[in-house]
Amino acid sequence: MKRRFLLSALACVLLAPAAVQAQQLIGSYNAFIGQQDLYNSNGVRLSTPAQVLRQDRANYHRFGISQYGDQWDPYFGDINARARLEQMVNNGYMPPHVANAIMRGNMHVIVNVYGQNGYMQYIEVILPG
Repeated sequence: MKRRFLLSALACVLLAPAAVQAQQLIGSYNAFIGQQDLYNSNGVRLSTPAQVLRQDRANYHRFGISQYGDQWDPYFGDINARARLEQMVNNGYMPPHVANAIMRGNMHVIVNVYGQNGYMQYIEVILPG
């Protein structure tokens, strides 16, 4: 029993630095969530903030649709990266009031991308100010 406890404690100590590293800010960008971002390419209303953020980046990078306040980002120009965007949002942090504001649209947000060694892992979405 004592040996099992010591092995568990050792594992926690060894894994702790990796967990801290995983929380490095890779970069940020500003986005304006406009009415066009609330609908997919087929005109269907999106149902989650993660979908809206993905559509915002598709509109910006693929379709050339941007609003005042949208900012270029080096992360989501690729369709595969945008596909991962939803999961990274779901793995990250977004306060409920920010999620509600995104679903209404006409809102500026700051998107912080976190990861390790340049590999994106999760996203934090906050309001400016």
